[in-house]
Parts: sequence; structure tokens; C-alpha cells
Amino acid sequence: MKIAIAGGGISGLSLAYYLIENSRGKEGGKARVADPVVLEAGDRPGGKIRTEKAPGGYLCEWGVNGFLDNRPRTIEAAGNLGLNVLRSSDSSRRRFIFLKGGLKQLPENPKAFLTSGVLGPAGKIRVALEPFIAACKDDETLARFAVRRLGRQAYENLIDPMASGIFAGDPERMSVESCFPKIKAMERKYGSLIKAMISLGRQAKKAGKGPVGAGPGGVLSSFSGGMEELINALKAVLGERLKTGFRVDGIEKLAAGGYRVHGEGGGSFEADAVALACPAYEAARILRDFDRDISGLVADIRYPPVSVVSLGFGREKLPFPVDAYGFLIPFKEGRKILGVLYDSSVFPERAPEGHVLLRVMVGGARAASLAMLDDDQLLGLVMGELRGMLGLRAEPDLVRIFRHEKAIPQYPPGHAERLKKLEGALAAHPGLFMTGNAFRGISLNDCIENSFALAQNIMGCPPGKS
Repeated sequence: MKIAIAGGGISGLSLAYYLIENSRGKEGGKARVADPVVLEAGDRPGGKIRTEKAPGGYLCEWGVNGFLDNRPRTIEAAGNLGLNVLRSSDSSRRRFIFLKGGLKQLPENPKAFLTSGVLGPAGKIRVALEPFIAACKDDETLARFAVRRLGRQAYENLIDPMASGIFAGDPERMSVESCFPKIKAMERKYGSLIKAMISLGRQAKKAGKGPVGAGPGGVLSSFSGGMEELINALKAVLGERLKTGFRVDGIEKLAAGGYRVHGEGGGSFEADAVALACPAYEAARILRDFDRDISGLVADIRYPPVSVVSLGFGREKLPFPVDAYGFLIPFKEGRKILGVLYDSSVFPERAPEGHVLLRVMVGGARAASLAMLDDDQLLGLVMGELRGMLGLRAEPDLVRIFRHEKAIPQYPPGHAERLKKLEGALAAHPGLFMTGNAFRGISLNDCIENSFALAQNIMGCPPGKS
């Protein structure tokens, strides 16, 4: 079964990998054997996963900087590919919020929450009333959900910067059900987040497991050579099945069954099935003449820009401690950056001995224009913010700017309904599939798990049926 996969990011590469894995040992028998080809528009695969070895011994991540080890598929795939997973340092468990002109540590447990300075007395009392707030079945915005359940202070000081850090999004336009399904499911089942954590905590204790929280949990992990190690390992497995420099321009159904995939500027592939694993805006372009309804559904998915500014310093030049993960910034603080990660504290191998690598995020849904400033303006903005916020006076030894004009897909209220419509529209085209971070989770773990499930689906369907 020939399968054309449009897009050589982690979704497309892992889908091809699982299709190949599912076919091992089945050659020559009656079981279906997949023969995937990955068509990547750029000159290299990986999408937003790219690692740069910078001068002086720094290791900078272009985009994705790690994954949580709490989901099995990524860990299993890494092991099967011969990769050694690198866990983040213990010091990176400490996380901060920049609030009222200074850094305040996020509480790591309920007891620490009571004594932390992240919320004032009124805010803590309002959170304590959460079990008495009625549940809501609607697909709310994250902002409305957080204010309703936890109060405005908790929303502004805790939930808002979390949304900016994960999605670079605007909580006023994010669906809590689609962006944080675990949290919404806890409310639906238990009627309260606090009640849910108490109940789940008891269950975990009986099972001999660790504490349970509303967050995703897990330890941030990567690889000693950076996240691109995963891409290179998948690339090696695919070999000639990966075609770079081939930008899919459109698809058509063949009278005899299957599809023909057309490349921009010429060239084509015939396949029994097609999987679009590219960004939603690329899928909309590819399908514009094939199915305008599907094209329209995915064209509306927004990707605000984000720029990553990596800065290297000698440790003695920094007037603040960096033995932590870093810090995020509530929108109400009026700063021009989203947050700062201490990359070399999270993964010490990211900077040479005696040096520090910082990673500053700029832009997102509420400050898109800032991400697109030219390099000099962007660096000036970042250094100005670090001077004003942390008292930094030294100039960096290393500067690397990675600009993502279309960074992270946004899931607004109604996103789940969009997916239902999309599933219905795809049903009219057996053998046509879509995957990627625009639909059911933006993380690397989500992309890999969705690719695994899609590979199972494809292999379980007769040719020409989805």
C-alpha cells in the first residue's frame, strides 16, 4: 500500500516510521504492508525541531526544546531508535513568575501554595472556595473558565502566563476544552478541580504512585545532542522514502482508485492513500481545488508569530541566580517578552563550563508585531527588558535569533466542533487523512501519539477506505 505523506515535520516522520514498523515481518503474507513516502517542501526535515551547534560550545534549539516523559510513545520510539533520553536537571523543577517587579517562585505543593507570594490573601481565599463553584458544560475560553473556578487573581497571576508559555496564546480566545482537556474533564467528572485532585491523589496513593496535579506532570526531557537527534534518527530509518524539496501543490482522485499528488513546478506521485501532516495553512492550500469545504475549515486555524532569542553569557556576568527552569510573565505586567528559560540550567550540556544559555520568547497572539521586528530591534527590545527586569548590564557573548512567522496553532472555542466537521468532510474521501499539531494537541508527545493512532487506522483499513 503506497502512502504519500505531505510534510516532513515530526508528525509526518513519525507517521511514516509507525507505518514501516507496523509492516515489519508482514512482507509476502496476506497482511497489509505500507510503503510510505514523505514529501517535504524544505531542504531538511524536522519542521520546528532543529538544533544549532553555535560557536563557543553552545547548543541552541531553534524551536521545540524538549518533551515530557509522562507519555509512553515518545520514550518507546526513542528507545527503539537507539536514542538515550536526557532528563532535565533537578534545579529545573523550580519555576518562577515575574510579578510586581520581581520573581516569585511557583508553589510546588498545596502547603507551599499557602505561603507563596504568587497570590495575595484574597486570591488564596477565592481559590479555596473553588469546590463550591458549579460546573459548566460549555466550551468556554480559558480566561472565563479560570476566573469562574479560581478567581481573577489566580487567572491573571497563574493561568494567563501559563497559556502564554505553552501556546503563546490569548486566554480570552483559547478553548479550555481543546487546549487543556484534562482540566475540563476533571471539572466534568468531579465538579471541582480541588475535589478531583484530592480523589485522584487518594487513588494514586493506593496504587503506590506519586502526587497528582492538574498540570501535565512528567519531567522535561531531551537528548544529549539536542532535539534534532530524534529527527536524524527518523531520517535514517526512512532513507530514500524521505523526499526533500518537494512542495505538494495539490491532489486529485484517480479513476482507478487512489490519488495523484502533484508537486509545485512539476513532478507527481501516485498513492493508495494520502496523509496531510503539514501545517493547517499548507493543507488548506493543497486542498483548495480538491475540496473547498475542508480547505476552508483548516484555513481558519491561526498561527501567531513567535521569535526565540538565545543569549549566551559568562555566569559571572549575570546579577541573578539561574538554578531554575526560568520564568513567565503575566500579561498584566505590561512587559514586551513572554518569558525566559534558563536552557543551560535545564540541560547543563547546552552551554560550555562556566557559561549560561538563556532563551527569551517574544511575540505570540497578543504581541505578534514584536516577534517580527528586525534582528537589531528585537535584540534591543530583549536586552532592554532584561536590564529593566533583572538588572542585567553585560552584553551577551552569543546571540542567536530564531524567528517563526507562523509558530503555534491556536484552538479557540468551537475547535472541537471544527474537528467533527472535518471528520465528516474527510469521510467523503476514503484514503485521505490529516494529522499534525493543528488538531489534537500541540506538543511533540501529542504529535507522536496521533501519528501512532493514525498509522493503526491506515493499516486497519482496506485500500481505498478510511
